[in-house]
Amino acid sequence: MAAVPTPRTAAGREGLAAIVGEPQRAVVALDFDGTLAPIVADPDEARAHPGAVPALSRLAPRLRAVAVITGRPADAAVRYAGLDGAAGLEHLTVLGAYGAERWDAASGSLNAAPPPPGVEAVRAELPGLLSELEAPPGTWTEDKGRALAVHTRRTDDPAAAFTLLRAPLFALAERHGLMVEPGRMVLELRAPGADKGAALEEYVREVGAGAVLYGGDDLGDLAAFAAVEKLRGEGVPGLLVCSGGGDTGERVPEIADRADVEVDGPSGVVQLLDALADMLAGSRP
Repeated sequence: MAAVPTPRTAAGREGLAAIVGEPQRAVVALDFDGTLAPIVADPDEARAHPGAVPALSRLAPRLRAVAVITGRPADAAVRYAGLDGAAGLEHLTVLGAYGAERWDAASGSLNAAPPPPGVEAVRAELPGLLSELEAPPGTWTEDKGRALAVHTRRTDDPAAAFTLLRAPLFALAERHGLMVEPGRMVLELRAPGADKGAALEEYVREVGAGAVLYGGDDLGDLAAFAAVEKLRGEGVPGLLVCSGGGDTGERVPEIADRADVEVDGPSGVVQLLDALADMLAGSRP
């Protein structure tokens, strides 16, 4: 039986102790891409690690709540993770599009805010801009409905393509009242104001959690890390987990350096969830 890694910070150790001590008051919230699912060249091919749902199914019944918080549309995350109808996850919540969409397993219902203004204009202008910039072959756009993500991972030099597109895409977003969320070889144009931190904080308060674990891997998870740190300051212990490395070998220092625990990609996240489930099972009669 694997052990839960010892957090390297005092705040992290306090967070883990609170989760283990009163799991029925704890929330576990996780990013999807890079955390529950390996990063792949085509986001439509992303699937949860095969051990992710079984681990969550073991863990969730012992907790106050479990949530997946992602920039993807909520229904896409549900499909790609295989969450609908999963045993033990009857009360799981998926907060998609940075909290603008919500899927609840208990009802199977999907609720979404109206699409943000500006996205339609960016959708119309983006192809011409990419052509004008002579974006290299392999650059492609993922239409998320309420956001547009430009990927460079398939190009011959992903980092150079990312640098070429960064400033023009920031300018395009600003003209239409949007913001750009940089990630691993991707620039996502979306509405400001919604982020994983706001979604996480609202959810923790909604369920009345007394402790929280958040796991993420990329720059978009920094807001959620900041939310956990804010909650700690208000007396809600928290544990920050970085999903680093993994199959791609990529590691985001801004996340890794801020985390209490770093694990080896989605497989490491699954091991941590299984170890936590084992620990909680052993702590009860």
